Amino acid sequence: MTDPLLLVAPVAWPLLLAAVAMLVRRRPWAAELAGGIGVAGMAFASLLLFHRATGGRPLPMTVFGGWPRAFAVSFDARLPGALLVLVTALVAVGVFLFGHADIRERRRRSGYDALLLALCAAVNGAFLTGDLFNLYVWFELALVAALGLLTIDRRLGQIDGAIRYAAFAMLGATFILIGIGLIYGSFGTLDLATLTSEIAARPASVSTTLAAVLMLSGLALKSGLAPFHIWLPVAYPAAPITVAALFGGLLSKMGFYALLLIVGVLFRGGGATAPVLGWIAAATMLLCAAGALAQTDMRRLIAYHVIAQVGYMTAGLAAATEAGMAAAVFYMVHSIIVQANLFLGVGAIRRATGSWNLNHAGGMTRSNPIFAFLFAVPILSLAGIPPLSGFWAKLVVLRATIDGGMPWLALAALVAALLTLISMAFLWSEACWTIPAGDRRVRPVPPAMLAGMALLSAATLAIGLMPDRLFLLTRLSARMLVNLGAGA
Repeated sequence: MTDPLLLVAPVAWPLLLAAVAMLVRRRPWAAELAGGIGVAGMAFASLLLFHRATGGRPLPMTVFGGWPRAFAVSFDARLPGALLVLVTALVAVGVFLFGHADIRERRRRSGYDALLLALCAAVNGAFLTGDLFNLYVWFELALVAALGLLTIDRRLGQIDGAIRYAAFAMLGATFILIGIGLIYGSFGTLDLATLTSEIAARPASVSTTLAAVLMLSGLALKSGLAPFHIWLPVAYPAAPITVAALFGGLLSKMGFYALLLIVGVLFRGGGATAPVLGWIAAATMLLCAAGALAQTDMRRLIAYHVIAQVGYMTAGLAAATEAGMAAAVFYMVHSIIVQANLFLGVGAIRRATGSWNLNHAGGMTRSNPIFAFLFAVPILSLAGIPPLSGFWAKLVVLRATIDGGMPWLALAALVAALLTLISMAFLWSEACWTIPAGDRRVRPVPPAMLAGMALLSAATLAIGLMPDRLFLLTRLSARMLVNLGAGA
């Protein structure tokens, strides 16, 4: 495969198979087959791309249309984009396996497989893009696919969640687009590498400051950071559980990755906005970790933790150091895998017990011991129990915030970690350890669901037991981002 084809394959292949899946959606088996081929091909292309990007001979940037780099749509396989595309493929495979047992024919006839592939393509496009406008376009494609998936059953709760999601997403997109317009008006280009050198070479102006504030606000909305987080715990639980797993694992991280590029790269750590980011991160971690304690619906409980985990990533970014950026990337990789797996886990509990309510769950350890082990891995990891990935992720964020002169932010992260530990203990106790009331029968979890969870749990265990490789990749990612910010 030639370099340009390899670079666009994680985006082009799922888009191509999404079109095929939409054409054959009246035959559910054919739609699922097209979805499986799309996910498998995306995973293979992502693995090849990651190998090339880390093999000492990086792929050249691909520029479309013959335009100069400063004006063209471009793709770039530098870290951390290539790493995040690989993690996206991993989650997509896990969700597809789980969905084999969870997604019924009616949803496949409604275009589930096509929309899932389109969403994955949009996420990959955002991770690989080399210019700001292209980044905005992938956000909009992700929004269209997400709304289609969110309303696939046409239930009232889904419509309500979709309206909230669309309202906040479009408001955020408006802020981002105005900010991009101001940047283009000031510098005449939207290419990330060109912009970073141009912004660094010029003194701050009113237009660039306003652009930074607008894009920060828009991406805070997209990521679900406090105080813009109120839509997410309503929207995500309304979706089918496999869709919620993709949303929780990928969409909020897609927004944070853009925030990392804007704040950490274009504006060199954010300058005066770094303390503001620190306070936003602290509020997000504490409010949402505490909010999860009040939830009895398992989907809403996990949704609150999705937001809290973005707070940890933002804390690393707020440190405004290379180590902080590396910590944010490490936490992003860990959180994508664990959050997706937690949503799959509560979906399996719903399948076995017939309820989303923790008060009506229980008995999973006795009736489904394999599931209990697989579910314990993301629960313990999110709680930060060593030596799982969540322990290392929290450790690097704490170290980055302390070294960055923000011990108060590290303290907030520790308090949020304690609240998360209590919340995860409650979830495990009620859903798995408690004996079901009366003679209520707990059904077995289907093998396909276990297979999807096993893939993600294995990845979590691998990161936790062998963190050195990911530490190296995240440090390289931070170095590449810093070099890009310096105009290298």
